[in-house]
Amino acid sequence: MPSQPEIGQQLPEPGVPVIRNVNWGGLRTLYIKEVRRFFKVQLQTVWAPAVTTLLFLVIFSVALGGGGRTVALQGREIHFPDFIAPGLIVMGMLQNAFANASFSLLVGKIQGTIVDYLMPPLSTAELLAALTGGAVTRAFCVGGAVWIAMLLWPGVHVIPVNGFAVLWFGLLGSVFLSLMGVLTSIWATKFDHAAAVTNFVVAPLALLSGTFYSVDRLAPAFRTISHFNPFFYIISGFRYGFLGVADSPVLVGSVVILGLDLVLGLTCYALLRRGWKLKN
Repeated sequence: MPSQPEIGQQLPEPGVPVIRNVNWGGLRTLYIKEVRRFFKVQLQTVWAPAVTTLLFLVIFSVALGGGGRTVALQGREIHFPDFIAPGLIVMGMLQNAFANASFSLLVGKIQGTIVDYLMPPLSTAELLAALTGGAVTRAFCVGGAVWIAMLLWPGVHVIPVNGFAVLWFGLLGSVFLSLMGVLTSIWATKFDHAAAVTNFVVAPLALLSGTFYSVDRLAPAFRTISHFNPFFYIISGFRYGFLGVADSPVLVGSVVILGLDLVLGLTCYALLRRGWKLKN
């Protein structure tokens, strides 16, 4: 916060910016606010999604007899629980990144507190960075909780063979869903709109992305459709970090998701700068 002017000190001319570069104080404050918001209800925002993700692992590896099954991936036979575990971790990360980002501006519009986001001396880029950063933090909290639980789960091996790939695709995917959430939060005017995007866009793309199966086993038409699903590249690259093999070229997936992140980021920036559906 700027210090109070001393007696006799001349105040800056009206319209002359006091903060000439990045407002690190404001950016940090908004980021901390976003993190504290979901941490105050961490039982619902972190631990409940982690338990739900573990239930998927139990259902597919125990209830459906997956403990002795294997999946052929790039010429290797992968133990089925080891195959689905990375996909479940990153799927939980993606869904929670979207949930966090799609809530921030929307609840402000509904409760009439959107001015708390628009009035502070934050640039559009700083506002977007703080909202995205808070959502990515929640995603990694959920992913870390699920990963630790799976480390202790018998019969599942989730020791990364390429830690950089795990962090890189986890970050790319979390940013992608965070920006989707921000875009939804800008567009939506009620909670039903955000729920519709969750139920009819995010959930189907996540479940049909190769989390529970290898796309190599699909018919050619469905295999082609899977390659148009951005979630497929995120999950495939993230799985590569744990298994060392993937359904798609890792470099291609990285370029595709990075490009989508840039497009979504520029779109959100333009809409926030215009104040579309925010300043009405």
